[in-house]
Amino acid sequence: MNIQHLTRTSDAEWRIAPTGKMRVPGIIFATEQLIREMDEKVIEQTSNVAMLPGIVKASFAMPDAHWGYGFPIGGVAAFDPNEGGIISAGGVGFDVSCGVRTLLTGLQLEEIGLHKEELADALACSIPAGVGSRGHLHLSSDELCAMLEGGAQWAVSRGYGDAADLDRIEEHGCMEGAQPELVSAQAKARMQDEVGTLGSGNHYLEVQYVARVFDARAAEAFNLRPQQIVISIHCGSRGLGHQIGTEYLREMAEAASSYHIDLPDRELACAPLRSPLGERYLGSMRAAINCALANRQVLTHLTRQAFDRIFPGSHPRILYDVSHNTCKLERHVVDGVLRELFVHRKGATRSLGPGSPELPEEYQSVGQPVLIGGTMGTSSWILAGTRESEQRAFSSACHGAGRAMSRHAATRRWRGRELVDDLAQHGILVRSPSLRGVAEEAPGAYKDVDAVIEATGQAQLARKVAQLLPLIVIKG
Repeated sequence: MNIQHLTRTSDAEWRIAPTGKMRVPGIIFATEQLIREMDEKVIEQTSNVAMLPGIVKASFAMPDAHWGYGFPIGGVAAFDPNEGGIISAGGVGFDVSCGVRTLLTGLQLEEIGLHKEELADALACSIPAGVGSRGHLHLSSDELCAMLEGGAQWAVSRGYGDAADLDRIEEHGCMEGAQPELVSAQAKARMQDEVGTLGSGNHYLEVQYVARVFDARAAEAFNLRPQQIVISIHCGSRGLGHQIGTEYLREMAEAASSYHIDLPDRELACAPLRSPLGERYLGSMRAAINCALANRQVLTHLTRQAFDRIFPGSHPRILYDVSHNTCKLERHVVDGVLRELFVHRKGATRSLGPGSPELPEEYQSVGQPVLIGGTMGTSSWILAGTRESEQRAFSSACHGAGRAMSRHAATRRWRGRELVDDLAQHGILVRSPSLRGVAEEAPGAYKDVDAVIEATGQAQLARKVAQLLPLIVIKG
């Protein structure tokens, strides 16, 4: 990226001054190394988002930002419905409520060794993964609507988990305001057999261990210990979310002129929050959030079954579950005034600081667990939210490493079989139905996640708690 159009305001923050139709500045959180490695589209897209009606404070990009559809992936923007604020399907993303759930086990690294191959095979057998993968559930029309309305609460009521799970899930496992009746028949049909599946792309289930602890107080609150085995599940709303995004982006693009919205990029198609179209999208999107929460809950149940077969009584429990492709109504203080805003986070994780009433009691003193995924052969991270993040970026942080090259470019450079063999030599077992999918998600196709985490800490968006390293990877 050419940084001549940016003003550096700190070691990990860069400002794009408002020009042309920009209503607010753009802010990119990154070190100089990361900012130079970003593609030019990040500046362009961050600036374009700053032109949308009703935007508040700034258009933000996280340290893992890269080119996306309309919004940059890693983009954060808040809109005020009382000032003509909009909602954008492109600002949420196609995989609505894609997120990470981390599970804790009572197992230590030394206990896994002799059973590692057996555990990898058990998980690969239990967890459906890959393009078009089908789950163990086939939902009737009524059950599908109940799932879209109830989220993880629906899954628990059907025997997929425990009531205690819900206390450790964002929104307590159910997003209010979902309207399943607004979700198209085609979107519903795509989900009838997909609840409890990982899907493809960058989705995964990883068995990991705690390699290092950086914040002993937060680690104690999160019940993390060195060498402890944990499990991270990264997936979203599957075909249903993608279908909702596709349908509403088309409708929003066609309706923009009737709402007198001048789009700097057709991919930024949006609608006023207080419009029939905006309200319909909100109802459908919230149903997709519940779909993702239910999906991760069923996957948790399947994971527990696999673990309990190999390690009887282990029964992993939830540390936390947080999404990173959403738009939510939240309260934030802006210039000393408490306002209700709709915060888009696309490839960005909510990062609530200590004292937030939305957090479980045991996390109140240290902040929200912020779960950051790695890329098969690299670190994943558990961070903690900060009070500073509230003021700096509407309580938001990064969500992963961020791609450094396209999937097509990755398949030209790497072969899946070679990657699987190389990772096995480093003690990481990969199970995937698609070697091409493995090549697309090669660790080298992503930015340095550890550098992204350092920048996130420098920008005070979240602070380091624990570094996780992979042992087993189940991928689509």
